[in-house]
Amino acid sequence: MRFKQKIAKLSLIDSKDDSFRITTQISVDHLMNSIDHVGMLNLPLLLEKKTGYKIVCGFLRIEACRRLNWADVEVKVLDSDTKKLECITYAIADNSLQRPLNLIEQSRSINLLYPFFKDFSALGKELSIMGLPGNPSIIKKIKELCHLSGSVQRGILSNTISLVMALELGRLQQGTGDGFAKLFETLKLSLNKQREILTLVKEISLREDISMLKVIENDMLQKILSNEDPDRNQKIRKIRIYLKQRRFPVITAAEKEFESHLKKLKLGSETKLIPPDNFEGTTYILKLFFKNLIELKDRQASINALIKNPSLRQILDRLT
Repeated sequence: MRFKQKIAKLSLIDSKDDSFRITTQISVDHLMNSIDHVGMLNLPLLLEKKTGYKIVCGFLRIEACRRLNWADVEVKVLDSDTKKLECITYAIADNSLQRPLNLIEQSRSINLLYPFFKDFSALGKELSIMGLPGNPSIIKKIKELCHLSGSVQRGILSNTISLVMALELGRLQQGTGDGFAKLFETLKLSLNKQREILTLVKEISLREDISMLKVIENDMLQKILSNEDPDRNQKIRKIRIYLKQRRFPVITAAEKEFESHLKKLKLGSETKLIPPDNFEGTTYILKLFFKNLIELKDRQASINALIKNPSLRQILDRLT
């Protein structure tokens, strides 16, 4: 690395040029305190331009100095003819050697390096040297992340949205991925529940011939979300019920009718009547729970009473 150590005026340092920015961090409060008390331990690395400097490493350090109202700062300045690939390598190394890079930072690193390598295998070898994922198939997936919308990227950074789900949201129509990202961020859903809701919304969209975004922007769903009830699990349950009812109206109606008749049967905890899956068959299952012959005889009496109950006839007649 060929550089000169010098004092540079902050007014000549271009902080708007993000060409080599890797970090997703924004806050500089901790840096301001550190720099103000002990000074700059790790000098920013700049690239000399015709009319000033471009930042290669140290975006947050430069910003902290600006907020401290410094007029100038000690820096390391690369020669103006330093190759772009060298600058990229310095930027990635400066970040990755200090801390593990998050997925968006890894994606930025991959996209900066990608144009200089003939294939993902060669790129993977370079990334491995810098402590980043070297598997070509993983690299391809991570590469797409920094091209996703801001809402989806924020979901990744907050660990609300996984790599797999982020890529799936990225394949949706513009704006739809943002809608799901905001929904998932609000509800803090597990991956399985995210997939369930995404699938239900897709199927409702196809069934009703409307956009997926229109489904999740529905007044009923938004009313559940905006409810001041702090119980997140209750909100999740209500949204899942709403979507299932909308996706499977016939099955939902059958479930409600079945539950209504089931209450009239008054079976108790020792007897369970189980309907066919999705009410598509004609075979019911009756489960009996007992510990001895005396309890079994009691169940026999319950079965005889059940057979005579008109509510059972109404349940069975529905599928004949």
